[in-house]
Parts: sequence; C-alpha cells; structure tokens
Amino acid sequence: MTCEPVAPGDPRAGDCTRCQIIALLGELHRLGLQFGLLWGSAHSSETADGRLLVDFGPAPVSTLLNLLHLLRDLDWNE
Repeated sequence: MTCEPVAPGDPRAGDCTRCQIIALLGELHRLGLQFGLLWGSAHSSETADGRLLVDFGPAPVSTLLNLLHLLRDLDWNE
C-alpha cells in the first residue's frame, strides 16, 4: 500500500454519502473481478456509530476504501 490505511473512525470514511458508497462498490466489483473477488450481494447497509456500513459482512466504509486502494495498486502494477 502506498499510503496509510483508512481507520474506521477516519473522517475520510465518515464523509462518504450513500451515492458515493454505491459508486465505490461498483468500482470494487469491476476491479475485483479480474482478481477473482466477487461480492455479488455487497451493498450499502445500515449505520453504526454514525458510520455507513458496507454489507459484505459487518464492515465499515474504511474496509471498502482500503480494499479499493489495494486493488488499484494491483491494477496499476499490472
């Protein structure tokens, strides 16, 4: 990873809107396919402590952002 991971309480994760999360999930689906990562049922879910959760398990938005960053790094290095 070329930068520090996003922590669950990081303001960058808390500033994401539901529409932005949906767009990020679309990118996760697209980038993840080439690496065999499939989350067909992943979607923006409820909130916990005021933070949106992403439903591919009880994951905070920071997990989505970190996964995308890793996939982008892999895609860039290919």
